[in-house]
Amino acid sequence: MRLYKQEDCNEVVSLFYNTVHSVNKKDYTPEQLKAWAPAVLDFERWNRVLSQNYTIIVEKEGIITGFGDIDATGYFDHLFVHKDYQGQGIATFIKEEIEKYALDAKMQRITVAASITAKPFFEKHGYAVMKEQRVERDGQVLTNYFMEKLL
Repeated sequence: MRLYKQEDCNEVVSLFYNTVHSVNKKDYTPEQLKAWAPAVLDFERWNRVLSQNYTIIVEKEGIITGFGDIDATGYFDHLFVHKDYQGQGIATFIKEEIEKYALDAKMQRITVAASITAKPFFEKHGYAVMKEQRVERDGQVLTNYFMEKLL
């Protein structure tokens, strides 16, 4: 595990795109997936967000296998694991590191907008659903869950 660097951006964005289009396809339509993770993504925006947040990278043999980030308000913005490295405890490891950081930063709670796919993972780790949300992206409505965990 290490902190995010600007030169990680292309690989991180690629991981995000491929994970959404493979792992999340059981819960979202192809049109919703395209709206969530379009073929052309704004690398500058991604780099800005990941650089501003506390962002961790998990690598295995030179391949980024997962990443996660939290902002200064305690919003757990991203948690994605490479499609070929699912089920190996990487998401749990990232979540634990993010929670340690939040505790060290004296945050009172962590919030997350979890996808349908991610909701069971967060529930298993003590996050509670505060509300179901409908988010519009590029003409598509996606369901997610605003969740929180008190620290």
